[in-house]
Formats: sequence, structure tokens, C-alpha cells
Amino acid sequence: MEPVTAPEVNGDGLLAAALRDVAVEDGAELSVAVLDTASGRSAVYGTAQCETASIVKADILAALLLQTQDAGRELTAQEREYAAAMIEESDNASATALWRTIGGAAGLDAANERFGLTATEGGQDGLWGLTRTTAADQLVLLRQIFGDEEESELSAASRGYLQELMGGIAEGQDWGISAAGSDFALKNGWLPRTATGLWVVNSVGRVTADGEEHLVAVLSRGSTTKEKGIAMVEAAARAAVSAVSAP
Repeated sequence: MEPVTAPEVNGDGLLAAALRDVAVEDGAELSVAVLDTASGRSAVYGTAQCETASIVKADILAALLLQTQDAGRELTAQEREYAAAMIEESDNASATALWRTIGGAAGLDAANERFGLTATEGGQDGLWGLTRTTAADQLVLLRQIFGDEEESELSAASRGYLQELMGGIAEGQDWGISAAGSDFALKNGWLPRTATGLWVVNSVGRVTADGEEHLVAVLSRGSTTKEKGIAMVEAAARAAVSAVSAP
């Protein structure tokens, strides 16, 4: 008897189907990327570039750690203080200080080229929060942060440091992809656009669901309130994890 070949799973199709049940306001946009680290199944929905808001702070720290590796030095005490405040409390002044340290948009773009990001543009108008990215690129960055030595430009010490800070997010800022499971490490971003009054709400990180680790990036823009944006992002994260976890 000829062996039966299992049909190839269309992860993107499963994700798109799962996201149909997510409530999206008229005019709002949503993009998602997810990876089940155990099975290797991944999926992407949406290709639009979106403003990062504060999720870029994880990228800023990754760039700084890469630069310190190249220079053969450790982070200074001041840099560690800035890094902790920037990631755990989403402190903007600390982000601005480290943004300058890495060389602004040019420094971020150089690091991202080495990380394998292809659709992320650092610091529009010189502002780190207006860096533009895609969900697929954020998944690439998450693999740099949470992956192993073979797939990351970051050392084990650098990855561990980033993971530790992303796992210590301040209470009240720990929404987002955390809604999809437990034992999370994340960075969120939220930003009302001056011209429209509409919100950018993003969440990226790692979450454990049913004992399995998932990397999840959810980007959104166009919500009328931050709260509605958070609700949409959390629903999308739950749908994404469910889609790639399906047997």
C-alpha cells in the first residue's frame, strides 16, 4: 500500500479564519504573526507597516546589546538603569537616552539588518516611537530575543537579560499577548495619533499556553480608544495562539 501523505497545513489560512471572530472597528487595521516554538508552525496575517509606539523599546535594547557585544563590553550601570525603566515601566526618557546611545534610527536600522528584519524603518521624523514595522518583522525580532544560539545574533547573556526585563513588566502594563496564556514576557506600545485622535495599540512577546511556548506579535491602529485597541489586540492574540496550536 502506498503511504498516505498528510496534507500540508496552511497556517496563514488557519490564522485568517481564527481572526474572523475578532471584533475590529470600522477603519481599524490589525496584523498578526505567531509561532508555536514546539511544532515550528507559524502564521502571518496582514502586511501593512504600522507605527511601533513603545514596542520599539525592546528593539532599542536589542540593538544596544548587539553593539556592546561588538565592542566587547558590558552595559554600564546607567545603561542598565535606563534599560530596566524603559522595558519594565515603559519610561520614555530612558528610551530617548538609549536611542541616542545606539545612534538613533541609523543604529537601529543597522542592528535590524543583522537581525534579519526587512520591513522596519527606524525613527520616522527622528522619533523612536514612529519607527514603522510589520508583524512578520516583529516575529523575526522575537526569535532573536527568545531563540537559541544558532538563530540569534545576541549572546545567551544578552537574550537572558532582555527576557528577564520583558518578564517583569509593571502591573497595569501587562495586558496584550498575555491574554493568550500564562508565564509571559512582553512589551506593549500605545500611542494616540495627533492628526486623527485614533490609537495605535501593539503587543509583542512570548506566552505559554497549554504548556507550549508561543511567540506572538499583534499590531493595530485606528481604534477610537486605547481600551478598544487593547481588547482587539488581546482577542487577536488568543485567536493566533489557538490557530497554530490546533492539531
